[in-house]
Amino acid sequence: MTKWVYGFGGGSADGSASDRELLGGKGANLAEMCNLGLPVPPGFTITTEVCTAYYANGRTLPDGLNGQVDAALAAMGEIAGGRFGDPQKLMLVSVRSGSRASMPGMMDTVLNLGLNDETVAALAAASGDERFAYDSYRRFIQMYSDVVLGVDHENFEEILEDAKAEYGFEQDTDLSAAQWQDVIGRYNAKIEQELGAPFPQDAREQLWGAINAVFASWMNPRAITYRRLHDIPESWGTAVNVQAMVFGNMGDSSATGVAFTRNPSTGENALYGEFLVNAQGEDVVAGIRTPQNITEEARVAAGSDKPSLQKLMPDAFKTLTEIAGRLEAHYRDMQDLEFTIERGKLWMLQTRSGKRTAKSALRIAAEMSGEGLITNREAVLRIEPASLDQLLHPTIDPNARRDIIGSGLPASPGAATGEIVFTSDEAEEAKAQNRDVILVRVETSPEDIHGMHAAQGILTTRGGMTSHAAVVARGMGKPCVSGAGGLRVDYRTGTLLAMGVTLRKGDIITIDGGTGQVLKGAVPMLQPELSGDFASIMGWADEARRMKVRANAETPADARMARSFGAEGIGLCRTEHMFFDGERIVAMREMILADTEAGRRSALAKLLPMQRSDFLELFEIMAGLPVTIRLLDPPLHEFLPHSDEEIAEVAAAMDVSAEKLRQRTETLHEFNPMLGHRGCRLAVSYPEIAEMQARAIFEAAAEAGKRTGSPVVPEVMVPLVGLKEELDYVKKRIDDVAETVMKEAGSRFDYLVGTMIELPRAALRAGLIAEAAEFFSFGTNDLTQTTYGISRDDASSFLETYRQKGLIEKDPFVSIDVDGVGELVRMAAEKGRGTRPDIKLGICGEHGGDPASVEFCESVGLDYVSCSPFRVPIARLAAAQAAARAEGI
Repeated sequence: MTKWVYGFGGGSADGSASDRELLGGKGANLAEMCNLGLPVPPGFTITTEVCTAYYANGRTLPDGLNGQVDAALAAMGEIAGGRFGDPQKLMLVSVRSGSRASMPGMMDTVLNLGLNDETVAALAAASGDERFAYDSYRRFIQMYSDVVLGVDHENFEEILEDAKAEYGFEQDTDLSAAQWQDVIGRYNAKIEQELGAPFPQDAREQLWGAINAVFASWMNPRAITYRRLHDIPESWGTAVNVQAMVFGNMGDSSATGVAFTRNPSTGENALYGEFLVNAQGEDVVAGIRTPQNITEEARVAAGSDKPSLQKLMPDAFKTLTEIAGRLEAHYRDMQDLEFTIERGKLWMLQTRSGKRTAKSALRIAAEMSGEGLITNREAVLRIEPASLDQLLHPTIDPNARRDIIGSGLPASPGAATGEIVFTSDEAEEAKAQNRDVILVRVETSPEDIHGMHAAQGILTTRGGMTSHAAVVARGMGKPCVSGAGGLRVDYRTGTLLAMGVTLRKGDIITIDGGTGQVLKGAVPMLQPELSGDFASIMGWADEARRMKVRANAETPADARMARSFGAEGIGLCRTEHMFFDGERIVAMREMILADTEAGRRSALAKLLPMQRSDFLELFEIMAGLPVTIRLLDPPLHEFLPHSDEEIAEVAAAMDVSAEKLRQRTETLHEFNPMLGHRGCRLAVSYPEIAEMQARAIFEAAAEAGKRTGSPVVPEVMVPLVGLKEELDYVKKRIDDVAETVMKEAGSRFDYLVGTMIELPRAALRAGLIAEAAEFFSFGTNDLTQTTYGISRDDASSFLETYRQKGLIEKDPFVSIDVDGVGELVRMAAEKGRGTRPDIKLGICGEHGGDPASVEFCESVGLDYVSCSPFRVPIARLAAAQAAARAEGI
């Protein structure tokens, strides 16, 4: 028969810390603490496999579990000196969840289980404290009714508040035994009113009700949301821990609390925590009473006049300090401890690796390495890569007041304050006047690039985490809140309606891209600090990783930012972003709308020196590091004028009528531009565009080589190739331009021509394409779109429904779809190497900054990942962790 139940207590346990998958984090650590000889109340764990069986069988517990639970209850009673449900030798229990990954507060707990109208009198007699017994009983009724019976806890809070008001008390601890009996009577009347049945008196009925409720809470809304936010698979399930009760509410010699072996906010190596005298665990969490500091030093720092645990219960404090030190040394990580003191005796109820801020995590890892507790590589593995976002952007001061007027999706981290503007031109105009602005749009488009670049942050009322606004903002390292559907933008009146408040252009708002909140007015900020522990950890990460990390950058500011964050080159320079500013967009529109090749070349001649200057500055900033420049990719209609004013401006520049220009614009309209005339197809139709860009690249490379004294080797990337013949055609033009430039310069230089693999056909034919391509850069944004047949900009409207219904675990635009898109990447890499063993392989989609996707890239053996500048440190750390795990560290 399957072993469903594992016991612990009395200095030994059936399991250990290594059984985390089976026993859950809490159960495994309770077992481990027992094996270490620490004071742990006895109990047993019902495994995560029971949770799996429970959901596989229509929320029914498996056969054979009853008998194993009965045996475990008896063994637990032998150790505790009691019997469950027996008034003559009473043993009460707690029932708690315990998933493999810590999910604090997400699932249900029941304490004091086994009390009823008969056993409460036995508890009063055995403890010699009638008040304590009835306090425990009312707690049990309240908790069990909420968690198991579905009677909302607010019903009981209302009854209790009314009773305290009648008795003239402020604190729960003021009520006497008789007064608690009165409250219990009111509780029971409410339960009968709500359910039409009395509160259950049978202890075993209570126990199985609680066990079922804990398993059911694995699928409650808050647990589901928490798992989604922290990438915890639903299939892991939860264990259930049943443990003999110890009581922190047995008078002034009893207490309960939570402690951390180091400060979770700052990382300081000092015991940190809070406790309450004469209380149970939920009192600390609920915040009904103000908790007291554990250490005297913390009490003084907090200015509290309530005694610390160190002063109040010195023996228990000394034991807690010793145990904290033992557990940190044993687990070699900062521990989060839960404890109860029952009439002076300390009991340990839980230990787990403690949650901590990113700043604290860096300090703890660095200091533990310095203390010899862990190695440098282990220190690198201790940092959650995504958490570095907390450190790389300005953030709102946690002590600042927040006047929240709306919320959306936390699309790009960081915080920004500025005046509201509704158009990109307004944003650019304000920047020229040194005014900070927030660009507020219903949604953004490629034409908003200049405004997004000028703004401090972006706010949109539509769009998801992979919308245009979100992706571009992350690439620029700018805060963005997208999809704030509760806000209303009226371009006509120039107003933003938020929670009944009308804001106008020029009004100040703050956006928090880390939480998705929109705040009224200016809010104090904290600036990032990237030295000290951060620098140490990143140095160790660079020693551990194999893959290089480049940045997606096309502006000098982005390139410099990328270098400051440790980028080892540019993996994607999107040249189309260089065409939206000022006179460039006019020349670009002239080129697109010209009727003849001569007209196009005339307009391109205006753009050539601008492009050359852009590339020259990038080459100089990168100082010999590789720079991959993608030729023009988006469909031409994205550059075209739309308003009458814009059409008139371009018509005047081209010396044609506005009407003729409007007609030409309409002929370029495409029904599905994502799959239309773009990428290398533009270079095939209009080779003069690719020739101009190639000339700008090579002339800039030659000049940069002269200025720096070291050769620059540009990498020219041809986008959206599906046929080798397409690449052959475009590469021939690039090579011809290179030869021309070399003759004109009187010197030779090296360069590479490669392609973006972003179509399934390109992946399938990668072996053939590699005959012409010297590198592949996987454009996983478009490769995901074309593999799934889903538009990234529209996906947010239904992918969340897919996730909620269990059809997908993650948004494939956020984290790479390893089984589908990933298989195409793996295939293309293998085929490419088969043809050209030294082919350079990288990834430049948004996935390049996603830790899970970086790990996949390591498994495929890619040479580098490329991501937005602000995600470079995240990618460096993720690449190091992937390499360490690949080596089995």
